[in-house]
Amino acid sequence: MRAIIQRVSQASVRIKGDLSGQIGPGLLILLGIVDGDAEEDINWLVGKIARMRIFTDDEGKMNRSLGDIDGELLVVSQFTLHASTRKGNRPSFIKAARPEIAIPLYEAFLQKAHDETGKPCASGEFGADMQVSLINDGPVTIMIDTKLRE
Repeated sequence: MRAIIQRVSQASVRIKGDLSGQIGPGLLILLGIVDGDAEEDINWLVGKIARMRIFTDDEGKMNRSLGDIDGELLVVSQFTLHASTRKGNRPSFIKAARPEIAIPLYEAFLQKAHDETGKPCASGEFGADMQVSLINDGPVTIMIDTKLRE
């Protein structure tokens, strides 16, 4: 499971022009799921994201977590995070999990994020053509891969 986490002052996702999810200050998470991902990956990743201290304190240091700032979450599924560009010029997405595997894991991620933060988790729609808008605060963008727990 791979996530691109962006600290935002606001973010939204639209599907066919209709607003699907919107947040104020918080985190936009682009989430890619591969075969072999499991509940253990969800638990570790959501916990890491919820406790990550990437919001600034009164001294301007990144020392506050999502909970510390009462921030919001917007989660958007993005299979292209697992693109392979090893051969040729057209990316291969063969590593991305098929919908029958990925959808339940995506939904479980949303539920775990809600449980961990105590707040509703805004989201896009799995497999939809989405338009994501954001104001990246900082900018702060962090990639986390559950297979590379550094």
